[in-house]
Amino acid sequence: MELTTMAANVAALLKERKCRLSVVESSAGGLISASLLSIPGASGYFVGGGIIYTRDARRALLGANEEVASMRGSCEEYALAAAKIIKEKLKTDWALCETGASGPSNNSYGDDAGHCCIAITGPIELAITIETKSQQREQNMWHFASAALDLLEATLRETEVG
Repeated sequence: MELTTMAANVAALLKERKCRLSVVESSAGGLISASLLSIPGASGYFVGGGIIYTRDARRALLGANEEVASMRGSCEEYALAAAKIIKEKLKTDWALCETGASGPSNNSYGDDAGHCCIAITGPIELAITIETKSQQREQNMWHFASAALDLLEATLRETEVG
């Protein structure tokens, strides 16, 4: 399924529930946010977020939280912590964080290309890790964005409130 279709499904659920979303992404390079913003009426559900690609960007967007600053940036714990911070900062009902290694080489944490962690926080919290085993940068970026939107849609559908 293409990203725009997936984003439209997420948008419909968020609009229907009158919920607002914030997004922090890294190795997807903005594809998640761009997909969600491509849907007409995005201002009704998308509040904001950012692409955190460096430690400086992490400090600027997430703050100087010592716990997060000391975390390895490509793990489920970091993804969940970053989602919680952006949710609180932007006062949204839901937040999504994606972080990983798009390739073609490993990231600075030693994760293989194709490694990605996605976290969602809202009325429930969850985090997953995916491994594509691919070194194809663009392919991984699209796969990570697709996995993030798929997880968000499934979570929204499974959650009665918000």
